[in-house]
Amino acid sequence: MDKKYDLEDRTLQFAISCRLFLSKLPNSISNIEDSKQLIKSSGSIGANYIEASEGLSKKDFLFRLKISRKEAKESVYWLRIIEAVNPVFENEASKLLQEATELKLILSSIIEKSK
Repeated sequence: MDKKYDLEDRTLQFAISCRLFLSKLPNSISNIEDSKQLIKSSGSIGANYIEASEGLSKKDFLFRLKISRKEAKESVYWLRIIEAVNPVFENEASKLLQEATELKLILSSIIEKSK
């Protein structure tokens, strides 16, 4: 399977890309706090997707997928703030925003098809 379409790998790569991006930001109080939030939400997307894949029931599967989607939405939120406060990194933040949005849409589609 092409890695681009393997959601476990794709969510892992997103979390790693967020961390690499955040390491470039200047050390300000807001960047440090916003980075902590993005680190948590970006990593939680894949972690909850993996848990969903191991779900014990359909209800558990959907619950974990919904958490994963929620974390993708939260990642979009933190990336938007970080992008606004650090305009010099707008291009890189925009790419991560696009990926977070795509992950959210993919998860939404899986949830709808699994109901």
